[in-house]
Order: sequence, then structure tokens, then C-alpha cells
Amino acid sequence: MAVKIIAEAGVNHNGSLELARQMVAAAAEAGADYIKFQTFIPEKLVAASAQKADYQKQNTREQESQLDMLRRLALRQEDFRELRECCHQHGIGFLSTPFDLDSIVFLDSLDMDFWKLPSGEITNLPYLVKIAGTGNPIVISTGMCELDEVRQAISCLEGHGAGQISLLHCNTEYPTPMEDVNLKAMLTLAEVFHLPVGYSDHTRGIEIPIAAVAMGAAVIEKHFTLDREMEGPDHKASLEPQELEELVSSIRNVEMAMGTGEKRPSESERKNINIVRKSIVAKRPIKRGEVLSEENLTVKRPGMGISPMRWYEFLGKEAKRDFVEDEMIEE
Repeated sequence: MAVKIIAEAGVNHNGSLELARQMVAAAAEAGADYIKFQTFIPEKLVAASAQKADYQKQNTREQESQLDMLRRLALRQEDFRELRECCHQHGIGFLSTPFDLDSIVFLDSLDMDFWKLPSGEITNLPYLVKIAGTGNPIVISTGMCELDEVRQAISCLEGHGAGQISLLHCNTEYPTPMEDVNLKAMLTLAEVFHLPVGYSDHTRGIEIPIAAVAMGAAVIEKHFTLDREMEGPDHKASLEPQELEELVSSIRNVEMAMGTGEKRPSESERKNINIVRKSIVAKRPIKRGEVLSEENLTVKRPGMGISPMRWYEFLGKEAKRDFVEDEMIEE
């Protein structure tokens, strides 16, 4: 099964439906399987007293509260209906992550292929119960989590009727320092929970999600933006369209290169076997009846004669006929 590649638009549209439409076109052009937005009612997501994260403070208006920031970035429900249709027109899957219960109800009406849950909601019991009750497949990020918290979330989701669950390893610092990626934790998730795993990436660049695919990721999520220089909380840790295209291409190449795991010559290399392997040949002219030895035998290309793996079978035998130098020895 092909790796699912989710281009995370998030709120990088800066509250503009037109920018969001352009992002749909860019993600489709880059070859992503899905583009994902974020659906929320600001007043139901954060309290008025909520502070912004450090990375949000650095990349948005300094005196603005988290609530005011989210009010600027929120799209309307009718905007998401339009974006879903826009995705259909461009041949890319539509996703949006809900951040409150009302948004779950709304997005459920848009018939998405699966839910993508953010790391911040993994300890939100009412949210998990509501999502699970739809019976749809779920992909859930596990940033900031201990294994027990992941275990409790899985138990809740499974106990309330969730479909297939996939787990994404994630670090929620934007951008994530390389020393904090801990990509091997993705393998731990697979080993402990026996569920499909993947990786939601917040590092700069594309090499870490590519490595995750080589390690067995079934889903890759990566933030992207039309322009990293725009104001907004997530732009600086996002890929621009050309970089997203490079990521998708690299993932598809790695995916092909992983192969079946069976160790055998490929069709493309079979023609090289006789060229680069060697045969037992005459080191110098040999007369019929002469005893074959390391003095008159050697090993050289091509490999169309007797394999050198049979070297010791021929030492001590008599030559059946005359051989000239470099001629392949025969039985």
C-alpha cells in the first residue's frame, strides 16, 4: 500500500479562502495525496486567558492573544465546503482536523476518508469519544505523549467504535530540533501497539520524513505554505511548493526502492552477471595431460565459464586438452 502523504495547510492560509484555494492547487500539483486544514470555533478552542506558544509569539503579532490570533486565522464552515469541492476539482483528498466538538459534527457531514487528530487532543476524553463514535478510520499524532497516554487514547477510541487507528510519531516544537526528532520512537509505537505507524514532521527540510518512509512509515504529514516569509504561526516550519514536490518525489522513489525484501538478482542487473563475475582460466598455455595447479590456473572475467567457487575441484586434475593463455578451462 502506498504511503499516504498529507500536505498540512493548517492555518497557513492566514484566514483567506483565496489563499486556501491556491494551496489546494499547489498541493495537488506537488503530488500530495491529501491537503489538510484546521477547523475550529476560536471561542470553543481556547480561553481568553490562553497564552501563545513561544514559536507563535515569534511569528505573529506580539501583543495579540492566542484567541485573537485564532479569530484572524479561522475559516467559516461554508469555506470548508468550498475547499472540499476545490479538492475534488484538483484530484486531491480533502481533510481537516477538528479542534472542538461542534467542528467534529460539521466535518462529519463532509464525508472525509479518515480523521486526522492532533497531538493536543490525545488527552481530551470527550473529543476522543465523539470522534470514535463516527466509526471512521483515525490517524492520530502523538506529540508530547508518554506511552501510557497513547495507550489510554487507543483504548478510548477502540472502546467507542473507532475504525482503523494509525499512530503518527511527532514532536510539537516548530521547528523541531534534529536532536529532538527521536525517529526510532515511531518503531516503538509499532512494536508496542501493533498498529500502522507514520510520522508528522515539523523539522526544517525534507530528509527526516524521507528517512521515516525508509523505516516503514505508512503516513507522512508535513506542513507547507505558499511563502515562508508570510506572517503566521506555522510558516517558518513549513515547506514551500517546490520543496513539497521534492518531498513527494523522494518519498515515491524510496517507496519503490524498498522492494519486496526478497534477496535475488533484479531483472535490470541480470545482464551484468557474466560481465562482472569471473571464471577459471588458463594462466599460461597448458598441454593436454598437464596437472592443473595454481601455477597454470587463474581467475578472470567474464563469468561464462566454470565458477571459481569450484577452484579446488580442478586443482590436481589433468588437462583434457591443450589450452592457450586466458582460455576458459572446461570439464
